[in-house]
Amino acid sequence: MIYEPVWKSFIATTTKPILTVPECENIIKLGHEQPPQQAKVGGEKGSIEKSSVGKKYRTSVISWIPFKVMPDMYKLIEVSMLQANRNHFGFEGMHLGEIAQFTEYRKGGFYEWHMDNDIFGAHEPPVRKISMTLLLSNRSDYEGGELEFLTQGNKFPHLQQGQAVFFASFIRHRIAKVTRGVRRSLVMWFGGPPFK
Repeated sequence: MIYEPVWKSFIATTTKPILTVPECENIIKLGHEQPPQQAKVGGEKGSIEKSSVGKKYRTSVISWIPFKVMPDMYKLIEVSMLQANRNHFGFEGMHLGEIAQFTEYRKGGFYEWHMDNDIFGAHEPPVRKISMTLLLSNRSDYEGGELEFLTQGNKFPHLQQGQAVFFASFIRHRIAKVTRGVRRSLVMWFGGPPFK
């Protein structure tokens, strides 16, 4: 039999916040300065170009933060991802290749069960392997909105403001409905060569 190494896991939370409160507030400000979009759900064969709004699956407002706007933030988060990969995932050739998504879940907002990678691998070079959610909001700003992983079958412990969770992009997850306030997060994906 072949076993995975004992150190390997597919969900890893940073032990402490990787961004300060002022840094989180600055990202929120920059996120609001970018053109807002109603979040979409992948369409035909996962093609981003053919995505369609699916309000019964996802209700949130997003914007995209260009690399040139926050280069230091991108470097810091990439270093954190590489450390998480070394300590938990062990995936090959990991790098940052996609811009960050600023996501705002207002009261009633949610995102149903989904994976972050495409089952049609030809649509996804480089292959998304690690996803990240970083909480930008103060926990007192909202209720509900828990990140939940299907593998655990229960709600993931709440993150602190500026703290991140890295997880394998093939794990099904969702954001529960926000019942009060606004939940703001930074979402990123990291890729590499195809799985072998």
